Amino acid sequence: MRIVIAGGHGQIALRLERLLAAGGHEVAGIIRRPEQGDDLREAGAEPVVLDLESASVEMVAAVLQGADAAVFAAGAGPGSGAGRKETVDRAAAVLFADAAERAGVRRHVVVSSMGADAAHEGDEIFDAYLRAKGAADDDVRARTGLEWTILRPGGLTDEPGTGRVRLEAHTGRGQVSRDDVAAVLAELLDTPATAGLTLELIGGPTPVDVAVKDVAGN
Repeated sequence: MRIVIAGGHGQIALRLERLLAAGGHEVAGIIRRPEQGDDLREAGAEPVVLDLESASVEMVAAVLQGADAAVFAAGAGPGSGAGRKETVDRAAAVLFADAAERAGVRRHVVVSSMGADAAHEGDEIFDAYLRAKGAADDDVRARTGLEWTILRPGGLTDEPGTGRVRLEAHTGRGQVSRDDVAAVLAELLDTPATAGLTLELIGGPTPVDVAVKDVAGN
């Protein structure tokens, strides 16, 4: 498959690119800064420099043309203010979905966050983040032109992956390594029967492939 990842230089995205490239897939990662390109090449991915905060739908659709799947893994990052939660975590996610539909890329996987909710209350930056992610998720879930899966990990860690997780519609709070998030994303891309599902993810006892098969009903 050819897979295009928005937010291609993110910590989860780089791990995912390595996994997908090792699995024989053709991977492209959208990045904001040209100097990030070497990291993507090292991971086995083709870097595409494009700022999703200023790009048009047509520009993003051109990148997605011919792809088999799209992954939205972009984020404004922990040091950003509420304004960029809106322009990246919500608006860029919506733009990417618009472009996927325009390019005819139906398979669409979104990296969201546990607790994402457009109606979430609070005045802190993280509250704005959860509202933005929730609104973006709502937008994607309303689309009939996409075979979407939304993944909502719990607290992210840099611990080595265990290859074992808990993946359900509602898991309760918990932590999960970025390695295991990437492994689940790779498995979701290979499991189109997970389309239409919003899934929470934390560390757990179940091997990644089995966990994905279970939620897919296989």
